[in-house]
Amino acid sequence: MTLSARALLDGIQAELAPRDDDNRLLPLITTGQAPQAVFAAIAAEEQRITSSDLRSFHAMAARTDEPNARAFFGGLPPGEQQAHDLLDALVDAAGPDQGMELPRAGCQAYPAYVAWLALHAEPSAAAAGIYSNFTAWGRYCKAVAEAMRTHYDFDDAACAFFDFFAADVPEIEQRVLAAIQAGLDTGRLQPEEAHLYARLFQNYELMFWNTLADEFSA
Repeated sequence: MTLSARALLDGIQAELAPRDDDNRLLPLITTGQAPQAVFAAIAAEEQRITSSDLRSFHAMAARTDEPNARAFFGGLPPGEQQAHDLLDALVDAAGPDQGMELPRAGCQAYPAYVAWLALHAEPSAAAAGIYSNFTAWGRYCKAVAEAMRTHYDFDDAACAFFDFFAADVPEIEQRVLAAIQAGLDTGRLQPEEAHLYARLFQNYELMFWNTLADEFSA
């Protein structure tokens, strides 16, 4: 029997779940222990990330000839642009990033991997790998936004970047399921590749947060 897109996603997310809480920066923020300067660093790094990811998603959409994968990746850049624009308020509120290493290699490894996927990965497998981490990313963003208001007195405009990614967008899930199913049905998507991409994506995501945890927990 052909593996379904839902079964593949559920299997990948179950594999990733035990490491979702390996984000060492999140508890520092949610308990108010991280210095406020961490938000300047996040904003500066995310400005580079959103700009890079926007181009990577455009490249993925342009490279695939499968309509469902093109629809999934083609639908992501407007959100990245909106998120990038929302960072302006956080930059204004948090001030300049005073870190010693700008940008931080540990933070920028993530968009570098997304760019690698845009050039080399089978698009439907890349879609599965990327989307499998969306739930954890959304949960991180929701927790950060709540802590920013509770412990750091940021206003809604400064929190808007994290609010944006914390929101559920059912249309994105519908598009990724269609892209994954098309890849499975045509044999283009190899499940082991999707698992690999998702695991590496998670590792680079955690590297972003933990690079900042190491810097701002000292």
